[in-house]
Order: sequence, then structure tokens, then C-alpha cells
Amino acid sequence: MFGFGTIINTAAIVLGGFTGHFFGKLLKERHQSSLTAACGVSVLFIGIAGAMQGMLTVSEGVITSGQAMLVTVCLALGAFIGEAVNIEGWFERLGEWLKRKTGNAKDKDFVNAFVTASLTVCIGAMAIVGAIQDGILGDWSILATKAVLDFIIIMVMACSLGKGAGFSSIPVLVFEGLITVFASFLKPVMTDLAMQYLSLIGSILIFCVGLNLVWGKKIRVANLLPAVVFAVIAAFIPI
Repeated sequence: MFGFGTIINTAAIVLGGFTGHFFGKLLKERHQSSLTAACGVSVLFIGIAGAMQGMLTVSEGVITSGQAMLVTVCLALGAFIGEAVNIEGWFERLGEWLKRKTGNAKDKDFVNAFVTASLTVCIGAMAIVGAIQDGILGDWSILATKAVLDFIIIMVMACSLGKGAGFSSIPVLVFEGLITVFASFLKPVMTDLAMQYLSLIGSILIFCVGLNLVWGKKIRVANLLPAVVFAVIAAFIPI
């Protein structure tokens, strides 16, 4: 079934949001705080694992690092474009609109929960690669695996941050759905090298989301999203 992976992933996030919201009511503030920190640490290590996979190589028992220039340039250009467009502001306005339309106008944590959760589940190679495979090959196994991870992450976030986390299903549905629909056009562009670069930069952005969860919002991660576009472009620049 075309787009089945996106449907599964979206449903898992909705279910995780409902489950987390229900159990969140039973938790004390200190429990929610600990869950937020635990979720943040988990996201940090998911990002670190992906970034190290892209930056470290092992040859004859020796570990070497690379791609430092790629990371620096992509993040710098991404930040410049993202701040100029103010992508984070668009996410926040969408969150404010959803808060009003869903009758949660008095929930002061709704927007923060929505933005944080949306960035966590939308950013990353699994979403992009999974959607491409679903659209081209009808293989939704990657998105099914991501759905399990997202269910757990959103459930924890909904417990600690609030019901806004569950509404991250909307940008996931749109984001993965569009990629699936246009997968045939993306196929000739997304070479193995492009996917490697995208995975590296995407993992670093996930790490930034984890930083915000553990230490409070320090980085406007949404405004760094154009970095993944520059990562793909870099794959086609001859060195």
C-alpha cells in the first residue's frame, strides 16, 4: 500500500501522545522532570551515534575523524538561511494555531511540547530514507521501525512536556507524506554519498534537540534545518 509507512508512523505518534498524556496526569512534577531529562539524554545519544557513524572511520585498528569542514559549513550556512527565514517562528505559529483550534489555549507548555517533539521525530535520515523507500519500492520497514521509536519518545515527551507532543504527528504526516509522493523525483538525486551527508547533519541536529531537552532551550534547532539541504548539495561538489 502506497504511503503505508507514513500512516503507521503517524498513528504511532498519535497513540504515543494519548498514552503519555494519560499517564502524565498520574505523575508528580519531579517524575515529569526526570522523564524529560531521560528523554533528552536518550535523544542526545541517538544523535551522537548517528554523527559518530558519519565522522569516524576505523582502519587497521586506528580510529580517525573527518567531515569537520562539512559540518561547520553546512551548519553555518543553514543557520544563516534559517534565521533569515525564521523557520522556528513558523513552527511556533503553527503550534499557537493548533493550541487555539484544539481548545488548549490555557496550556502554556503546548507550543514548546509541539515544537520540541516535531523536531525530534521529523529530523533524521530514517524519516527521509524510509519515506523514499516507501514511495519507490513500497518498502515501509524503515518507517515501521521508526514508528516504534517515535511511539516511545512521544509517550515520554507527552508525559513530561504535555499533550502538544502528540500533535507532532501533523508535521510528520506532511513531511514524510510529501517525500513519499515525490520519491520518484528524489531517487536520482539521493546518492549514497548524499544520504551519508544528510544522515550526519541530521544526527547533529537531533543532538541539538537533546541539548535543549536536558538544559533548556538554548538552540533554535528549526532554524538550522536548511543545513540538511546544504549537506545534500555538498555531495555533488567535486573535491
